[in-house]
Amino acid sequence: MPKIVVVNSTPILAFAEIKKLEIIKQVYGEIIIPFAVYDEVTVKDKHLLDGCDWINIKSITNTTAKELFTSALHDGEVEVMLIAKELNADLVIIDDGLARKHAKRLDLTITGTIGVLLRAKNLGVVSALEPILDSLIHNDFYISEAVYREVLILAGE
Repeated sequence: MPKIVVVNSTPILAFAEIKKLEIIKQVYGEIIIPFAVYDEVTVKDKHLLDGCDWINIKSITNTTAKELFTSALHDGEVEVMLIAKELNADLVIIDDGLARKHAKRLDLTITGTIGVLLRAKNLGVVSALEPILDSLIHNDFYISEAVYREVLILAGE
């Protein structure tokens, strides 16, 4: 299991929306989010992360580096990458395509919400991905038909 895992807002919000936030905890144990991600995930529900003592909120130390990133990225995405570099993170969980490109350029190991689900299935944390994927889609999480089919094949479903 990766020791230092930094997570962006989309995976947290997606799992919280379908009442499955505990999947992240069961797969990775403790995770780290930057304050910008905390702000993004609690803007609509200030109590969303109440009781989630496995989520550690950290500040970036190199605020100057934040200015070097493209304005096309959200603050949370930028802070996720900066904290991941500062802490020499084992894994970054981020979904946005442009943010993933930047993370790869920074030599960060990345996965996304779907990758978390595949790992959860492989570890036996969840027994089936199809109902979870359907629930995510029903709650406006975009998954292309091709990715949907590929994920089910990879999961043996």
